[in-house]
Amino acid sequence: MATKIDKKITGYEVVKDEAGAGETNVVHMHEKLERPETLVGNTYKIKTPLTEHALYVTINDIILNPGTPHEKRRPFEIFINSKSMDHFQWIVALTRIISAVFRKGGDATFLVEELRSVFDPRGGYFKKGKYTPSLVAEIGDAIECHMKMIGMIRAEEPDVERQKFIAEKRAAHQARCGNADSGDHGDFPAEAQLCVKCSTKAVIKMDGCMTCLNCGDSKCG
Repeated sequence: MATKIDKKITGYEVVKDEAGAGETNVVHMHEKLERPETLVGNTYKIKTPLTEHALYVTINDIILNPGTPHEKRRPFEIFINSKSMDHFQWIVALTRIISAVFRKGGDATFLVEELRSVFDPRGGYFKKGKYTPSLVAEIGDAIECHMKMIGMIRAEEPDVERQKFIAEKRAAHQARCGNADSGDHGDFPAEAQLCVKCSTKAVIKMDGCMTCLNCGDSKCG
């Protein structure tokens, strides 16, 4: 039914229906959100051949909208501790900047790739067969692990066909080398090359194709 307006319009507002009225109480992450008395968190140990002492990365999370369908766990602050004082200044600076990004809200997952793109001029190192370009990059790995754990980053696991392909290639290589137990512990052949896709030293040549025994990436030529 039409309504005739015979007066001058001096203002207006948007009125939401009842179904969406409850959404106004949803709390989102923003920089003015006060720190609760208690936060939940996890600590990740980083031990590299570049440092004598291990680093311990602690990420504390805030629980938004607890007890509601909109409940979310989001990172609020990060601390990095070590017995070594060699990197004290830049570590303190890094933790403050990352914590500020966490509290700003929005998509903070970009931090992972930004930290991973940092290369040590002295060269990186291999850890469990995976190439790590720097200590900063490994801090990025720890943040990614945490974000996957709280659901901010979806874990990309190989599909069933890819897993089957990797298992077949591993079994074929083990049978060829006569060492059926070598793959049970996640080890890869000593002669394996670095995979450009997953940065793991697990690429071998089988049947004329360079195949990664970790992610299944394969190139023939």
